[in-house]
Amino acid sequence: MGAAFTQRPELFRAVVSFVGIYDMLRVELDPNGAFNVTEFGTVKDPEQFKALYAYSPYHHVKEGTAYPAILFLTGDNDHRVNPMESRKMTALLQAANSSDHPILLRTTSSAGHGIGTALDERIEQGADFFSFSVRSVGD
Repeated sequence: MGAAFTQRPELFRAVVSFVGIYDMLRVELDPNGAFNVTEFGTVKDPEQFKALYAYSPYHHVKEGTAYPAILFLTGDNDHRVNPMESRKMTALLQAANSSDHPILLRTTSSAGHGIGTALDERIEQGADFFSFSVRSVGD
């Protein structure tokens, strides 16, 4: 979702992005990042660096752009995708956004990457997802 809404924000009214990777140039430095190299590539190889930079959502946020309403969801205990990915992307978009659509972050202290999340937390996430979606497309 990050690559899609940073490349073509005008195509979206609302976006919900669960536990995403947004900074493709630093992800391999995270504790679990080495496992992503086989899928995404490495910044250590000049050609792969160019490819990673070309679609890295974090590096393509543009100041003064009208972004859609966005809800990022992450878990404090996510060992697969560093929660900082969602945190710093949220902050950057909030600073750059020229629309009045909200850029929100929902962090769950008791959840990780979705696996093993308690039923009550999954229900609360679902309620927030649907509330955000209905509110965002209803304007």
